Amino acid sequence: MNKTIRRTSVFALLLVLALLGRATWVQAYEGKALANDSKNRRKTIAQYAQPLGNIVVAGSPVTGSERTRSGDLAYERSYTDGELYAAVTGYSSQAYGATQLEGIYSGILDGTDDRLKNPVDAVTRKQQKPGTVVTTIDPAVQKAGYEALGKKKGAAVAIDPVSGRILGMVSTPSYDPSDIAGTHDGDAWKELTEDPDKPLVNRALRQPLPPGSTFKLVVAAAALEDGLYSSVDVPTTSPDPYTLPNTRTVLKNENASAPCENATIRTALRYSCNNVFGKMAADLGQDKVKAMAEKFGFNDDELDVPVRAYASVYPSGMDQAQTALTGIGQFDVTATPLQMAMVSAVIANDGQLAAPHMVSEVVDSDGDALRSFEDGDATRIVSSATAEQLRSAMVTVVERGTGTNAAIAGAEVGGKTGTAQHGENNSKTPYAWFTSYAKDPSTGKQVAVAVLIEDSGAARSEVSGNGLAAPVAQKMMAAALK
Repeated sequence: MNKTIRRTSVFALLLVLALLGRATWVQAYEGKALANDSKNRRKTIAQYAQPLGNIVVAGSPVTGSERTRSGDLAYERSYTDGELYAAVTGYSSQAYGATQLEGIYSGILDGTDDRLKNPVDAVTRKQQKPGTVVTTIDPAVQKAGYEALGKKKGAAVAIDPVSGRILGMVSTPSYDPSDIAGTHDGDAWKELTEDPDKPLVNRALRQPLPPGSTFKLVVAAAALEDGLYSSVDVPTTSPDPYTLPNTRTVLKNENASAPCENATIRTALRYSCNNVFGKMAADLGQDKVKAMAEKFGFNDDELDVPVRAYASVYPSGMDQAQTALTGIGQFDVTATPLQMAMVSAVIANDGQLAAPHMVSEVVDSDGDALRSFEDGDATRIVSSATAEQLRSAMVTVVERGTGTNAAIAGAEVGGKTGTAQHGENNSKTPYAWFTSYAKDPSTGKQVAVAVLIEDSGAARSEVSGNGLAAPVAQKMMAAALK
């Protein structure tokens, strides 16, 4: 064999070895990534090759699957009471992907998750029967919140304080996920994405806004835990009017005739005295208020329920005047309804936070649990004594204060209203808030609820936490206690 032929043979052999090596690499190491690539049409075909598994509420599926009439996708997702449960399920769309529980558990629901496969199936990549996602949602609580919110722009969350189970999660305006489930729903998708009211946004989890006076509960907790005040019935050092430190700005109270000068925490919560909590936050200092806020869950950017919630924020780097404004839930403080429901849940649960979750378990097609979420995994946030005092003061708010619309006959109900400024110099319609808890002494049932009304269409003078948000909370709490 001459030299040229020998060199050509060696070169050809090297090319063959390189091709074999590359093929082995793709098969062994990149195969799964390529198979799961969102641009891989085969993945979408496999996802909708069989009826999807269901998301279940109180033993009944709120999702389903329908046979398609044409194309290479055999089934598409369908929804029962889609608008009612959209904030829980999210959507599964052949064209636009999946969100929330549909997205998090897509592999379980379409049968491609490796946990559904035995060792042989894992090697052959055989698709299995889909699994099921079991939620903690109480349909009565969910329906009560959805109907009470009606056409208002807002959100509500209800939590069992002891177990951490999310009993209701509502966001309005809502949408029907069935409208965007297929491949030819472009008009519906465009309408939803261009709607200025943003119906696809889950306001319960993913739209933090200033919490207004509901945040006063956090400041009061910080003052009691720090020892700044020994009880909710000790007079505070709170001049009225109160001028923000190092400024000429007077922090006004909504009710000019309220007895807010040197008021106790109980009285200050009852009348929602801004001077008391502004001064209290300034006296504590931003570090102590921030530490308490973070114990309740603020500044946590990894809060999964299991859908990830946007972080509620307590800011840093403020001067004394700005710190005082945070005491009334303004300046750069933001919170989601989930976060404010967690605040009331801690107070109701003797100072402990049970991790909030809206999925109880994920099971395979045989009903065997692939993952379970434990109830009552609690963390101590404030002392039992502090929680007891705050409950007592919150009851005063409902019985004789600004939260009377939340009262439920025969139940212990405590709450806190909030009206948060919106826009530069409060130029836009304020946000109405209410956070609360209720306990039925005869059954032991209890619930914590937070409601945000972002826009009700009401005149500015008619916007209040008691007028708009408390009735929604009342209906959800009453449904939970039945």
